[in-house]
Amino acid sequence: MQASWGGSHVDMDTGEEGLPGKPRFSAQAHVGRWLSPFFLTCAVYFLLWSPENQPSWVGALIKCLPILYLVVFLWTVYPGGGYSLLLQGALLCSAVGDSCLVWPEAFLHGMAAFAVAHLLYLWAFGLTPLKPSLLLPILLASIPYYGLLLWHLPPDMVLPLTAYSLVLAAMLWRGLARGGSTSWGALLFTLSDAVLAWNIFVHPLPHAHLVVMTTYYAAQTLIALSAFQSPRLKSN
Repeated sequence: MQASWGGSHVDMDTGEEGLPGKPRFSAQAHVGRWLSPFFLTCAVYFLLWSPENQPSWVGALIKCLPILYLVVFLWTVYPGGGYSLLLQGALLCSAVGDSCLVWPEAFLHGMAAFAVAHLLYLWAFGLTPLKPSLLLPILLASIPYYGLLLWHLPPDMVLPLTAYSLVLAAMLWRGLARGGSTSWGALLFTLSDAVLAWNIFVHPLPHAHLVVMTTYYAAQTLIALSAFQSPRLKSN
């Protein structure tokens, strides 16, 4: 598998530049360099965020910057790959959701944006391999949690959150089925959403914001890095 890095073609399987017998750099090192701005924007967000902050467009932009950078990262590395384009679309929808969640009154809009993001991830992950056996542990873990959560929800939130939860569970299933960094990304995304919902609707949790955003940014990064593992890229 090859990708372009600043005009050079790097073999993603061997990590060597296209000169036989003369490896000059590893693909992993270049990925690390490309992700440095992502980690910087994450650090800026955590340094500037405070529970006393009032909702603002500046705050929304700072929150979205790490996700928007992942879009730039994927667009630069795989500008024409179908799998990569689906991931970019999901990331853009996630950025919209991030912005909406800055304002509590826009929670439903944010949830809708994230639902679209998960549907795009579902499309990207595909149905091969199917692995239906994964559905049982997902159900066993989800039913008690969502049973308690639904008990605390306002009536007007029951239907939207139920629909979102089903989409999220489907994304988790397909992410686990793909394996690799996708599975860890799907797990962390689900954990982030679970902590967020519990903190909002059931009971405030200590350091909830830190847990939610750390797992969320990590999840999006791991899913973005799955572009390097996608067999679909070889045919694009």
